[in-house]
Amino acid sequence: MFGKIRAWSQRRRMLVDVLWVTPLIALCAALATTYTQSPANAPVDLVGYLLLSTALLVPLFWRNSHPRSVFALVSLTSFGQWLAGVDAFPANSAVLVAMYAMASRCRFRWALAAGLVSELGIFLALSHWDTVSLGMFLSCSFFVIMIWLTGIYANTRQRYLEGLEERAERAERERDQQARMAAAAERARIARELHDVVAHNVSVIIVQADGASFAIDSDPDQARQAVHAISKTGREALAEMRRLVGVLRDDPAGTAPDAADYTPQPGLAQLEDLVRGSGLPVDLRVTGTPHELSEGEQLAVYRLVQEALTNTLKHGGPGARATVEMEYGMRELVVRVTDDGRGAAAPLSEGGHGLLGMRERVSMYGGAVQAAPRPGGGFEVLARLPVAA
Repeated sequence: MFGKIRAWSQRRRMLVDVLWVTPLIALCAALATTYTQSPANAPVDLVGYLLLSTALLVPLFWRNSHPRSVFALVSLTSFGQWLAGVDAFPANSAVLVAMYAMASRCRFRWALAAGLVSELGIFLALSHWDTVSLGMFLSCSFFVIMIWLTGIYANTRQRYLEGLEERAERAERERDQQARMAAAAERARIARELHDVVAHNVSVIIVQADGASFAIDSDPDQARQAVHAISKTGREALAEMRRLVGVLRDDPAGTAPDAADYTPQPGLAQLEDLVRGSGLPVDLRVTGTPHELSEGEQLAVYRLVQEALTNTLKHGGPGARATVEMEYGMRELVVRVTDDGRGAAAPLSEGGHGLLGMRERVSMYGGAVQAAPRPGGGFEVLARLPVAA
């Protein structure tokens, strides 16, 4: 129940602020006639009372969104009231409300400044009274300090709850990531098994087919047996492939596969979209005459750039920029991804296989990858991929 109330208050923050200030407005309105007609107070008419009360109370509607501005405005208004010789009245409690907002939402140095200004305001307000005493000042100061400490506690608790929520979200992301990594490892194992099954059965089929081709004239029965063996082996291989591919297509929960699993793999045509959606400022530069690359080669280049930009985003630090350069030469395609972040100084994360994956993808097509810190700072990933003449 409290969670629902908190969520509702977060969605309608302005309305909640108005509701909190409404009782104070009602109290000031109810005491307007009593205050202005009392001979003990400094001379002020009803209109001046209402105008001054409005100037003090209306800014409180924005105390949570702009706590420092509201506190400064309310404090300066109260100070001007003191300079004009007008005694304190109920609307001056807006200073304490604004001080609480400062203590509960701003850093400690701002909260401390708000508390000291409020204490000064108490002293100035009591200085108009002839009967003021040290005990009265201490009593008022105790009241102010209690409000200030309550705001500090609310601020600390809010930061603590935000920390808990952040840790919970991070733990959830790490759990999902571990689950995806486990699923990917299992799928890789199944893919290797599929490769072994296909390679073995195709080898058997080739051997039987060669035997049948030699024996078809001299020994028809043996050729017939070889053809039957080819048929049997082909059916078994096809059934095994269907079983393994079905496992690869289905997700771990057994539900229908995602539509994204059947979309074409990205290539160089999607490289600009990757750069724009990388989450950091990236310059893409392409020089030379583009070559015709196979889908596999395009995918390897795409994944290399994606992994390099991901490493920059993770380890480059705030404000890091990256540059993606693709240079088409006569015999090779050079892909260079550089950044000016602190990736070279960042600690190595455990279990990372990004660079290894880059090298494996590019080496499939006879290329090579180098990754190292830059002399002037930052990190560089350089890949050379040979292209057909």
